[in-house]
Amino acid sequence: MALFKTIGIAALLTVAGAMSVLAQDPFEIQVYAYETVPRGRWDLETHLNYTARGIRAFESGVAPTERQTHLTFELTRGITSYFETAVYLVTARRDGSPAELAGWRLRPRFRLPEDWLPFKFSLSTEFGFPNRIYEENSITFELRPILERSFGRLQVDLNPVLGKALRGLTANEFWDFEPGARLGYTVNKTLDVSLEYYGATGPLTHVEPSAQQMHQVFPGADINFSPDVVLNVGVGFGLTSAGNTLVYKTRLGWIF
Repeated sequence: MALFKTIGIAALLTVAGAMSVLAQDPFEIQVYAYETVPRGRWDLETHLNYTARGIRAFESGVAPTERQTHLTFELTRGITSYFETAVYLVTARRDGSPAELAGWRLRPRFRLPEDWLPFKFSLSTEFGFPNRIYEENSITFELRPILERSFGRLQVDLNPVLGKALRGLTANEFWDFEPGARLGYTVNKTLDVSLEYYGATGPLTHVEPSAQQMHQVFPGADINFSPDVVLNVGVGFGLTSAGNTLVYKTRLGWIF
């Protein structure tokens, strides 16, 4: 246990030292919370997103995002009390085209015990294998630290995400920074209201001009049908002209 604690804290310090992106993921629009799936249980999350206003022309062979519909299935298994792993099936429908496979992903994640730090901490790593028409790189990697604090009914989650292409057009570029944050308030046992933020500022070695950076806010809510079934809804607004400027998102989670 002492060795695990040492390794966990060392990982946290390493991430903190390197911290600070890629573009916001249009298939899984979510700020991660600290908790992992309980040991021996499954969590099936279905993400359904629609981009009403977005990119209107092909860029580096990637299809326009405007009027795209994304349906992603995420299945997570709790391996231990502190570790989970997930697989994703990513699908999409472009304007005027039939639905098609957009890629798949693999995501292991661990968390530290709650009493080790002044805040709750978990760390997610994700390998993505996207379809070329939806992403200019064929293999991507994401490192997502998750920091959480609660203040009564108020909960704050921070996701200072680092992204890197492992194979593709930008594989030689440095890590990108994609910060995400969520401020949630528990109204009652059925309803939580929230404000989420997602950003993308470019490679750490070359921060893009402010007009080319992506910044979005998503007012939304979580409807808790039961402790194991939660529906998230939200509407996203772009604060700059870069990226998608109007997005509707839903996420249905079911732990079983």
